[in-house]
Amino acid sequence: MKSTENRPKAVIVIFGATGDLAKRKLFISIYRLFLSQKIDEDFAVVGVGRRPWSNHEFRETVMKSIQSSDQSQNDINSFLSHFYYHQFDVLKPSSYLELGTLLTNMDEHYSIPGNRIFYLAMAPEFFGTIAKQLKEQGLTNTNGWSRLVIEKPFGHDLPSAIELNKEIREAFTENQIYRIDHYLGKEMVQNIEVIRFANAMFEPLWNNRFISNIQITSSEVLGVEDRGRYYENSGALKDMLQNHMLQIVSLLAMEPPIKLTTEEIRSEKVKVFKALRKIDENEIKNYFVRGQYIEGTVQGNQVPSYRDEDNVDPNSQTETFVAGKLFIDNFRWAGVPFYIRTGKRMALKSTKIIVQFSDIPMNLYYNTKEQMTPNLLIIHIQPDEGITLQLNAKRSDAESYTKPIQLTFNNNCVDCINTPEAYERLIYDCMLGDGTNFTHWDEVKYSWSFVDVISQAWTNNLAPLTTYESGSMGPKESDSLLATDGHNWWPVSDLLNDNKDR
Repeated sequence: MKSTENRPKAVIVIFGATGDLAKRKLFISIYRLFLSQKIDEDFAVVGVGRRPWSNHEFRETVMKSIQSSDQSQNDINSFLSHFYYHQFDVLKPSSYLELGTLLTNMDEHYSIPGNRIFYLAMAPEFFGTIAKQLKEQGLTNTNGWSRLVIEKPFGHDLPSAIELNKEIREAFTENQIYRIDHYLGKEMVQNIEVIRFANAMFEPLWNNRFISNIQITSSEVLGVEDRGRYYENSGALKDMLQNHMLQIVSLLAMEPPIKLTTEEIRSEKVKVFKALRKIDENEIKNYFVRGQYIEGTVQGNQVPSYRDEDNVDPNSQTETFVAGKLFIDNFRWAGVPFYIRTGKRMALKSTKIIVQFSDIPMNLYYNTKEQMTPNLLIIHIQPDEGITLQLNAKRSDAESYTKPIQLTFNNNCVDCINTPEAYERLIYDCMLGDGTNFTHWDEVKYSWSFVDVISQAWTNNLAPLTTYESGSMGPKESDSLLATDGHNWWPVSDLLNDNKDR
């Protein structure tokens, strides 16, 4: 049995417990925390939803979400016994009072000192209402702590984000609010800080003198699936760039914090957002490309165009692909482009960071007509996790002198298991009160401020909407975006798997 240290006791209240996120991510993440004994045996999960379910029906749903596990039935039964269901109407104060009575009973039954996590896994238009009612009906007034977990999107532009934050802050302090960006829970995203600040070979080179450009790609093979209605109001810009992509940029570009605390790390990330070069609306077309997938072939299957998907406007102008170049106007990064691209229905599923180092001052092998390949640091985020360092070395044959070689660490091979699911890590951090890997309001505010200019330019048709064939790596215009700077996208074919047996 593990020590009880760092094994928090809490009641986790999941609003939207009958929804897809809870079924796919939350239940299994809590189960893995239970199996690894990271949470105390005295815990409870209360599912909240509109459906008239019983505790038994709710537990049946939870069991379906976790039953792929090879754990014993005793473990599963023990886990399920901690789950309870409460039928709920978000707009009725009486529902909150009834929920409060249930939570008090859970505190007494499991000897929990009033510690509560309110996880809002539901439509964002109810976030403010729920937060306000939780306070007004006394559910946050306990002897323990109360924390509010919010899924993205946090608003749909800066004004709506400001209004939502105002509503929530009337009930919870900033330190009580945990805005989830699941990318920040991924193992190799969290490793960015370690790679930079724990290796003497990288930090001295991590600046505009030695780095030519940085490329961040997050591509998906799936289309919008059953999320057409949501995506029509979001698009790739707000669904991916405003949060995930800009968060990765901030981690790559931040200055070393004076201490590895939540406050100091956030402070350095915010400085990056402040230093993002502001782009005039009329210049957006020179910095960003937007595209929409048409029909094509993905992994051998013929797939429809975006406009033919369910719940999508046949004349939709929504982008499913975004590529852009960002500049961070500070002393460290002046002149270094950060290229980002993200899209659906692309050739492969891959999220990678490629740091291209500058060329050496002189090619000593020019008389041999050798083409020197730039040194690259590649951080593989998903689907595989690891690091590749690309160097130049001598060939074994007599015809050439150099060739690129790759030194690779594959994180998925450690103990022959995958690393923890991002949600598992973030839920545990929340229970511990560690907000490092959650987004602060200042980060949300500055990211929306940056993205709103792009969105407005596209709304005003100041940049064309291009198309790209499903199964490609995006529109040709994204290649031209880099070509004007003398650069090109590096292939994101699975370099990590090229160095291991499949």
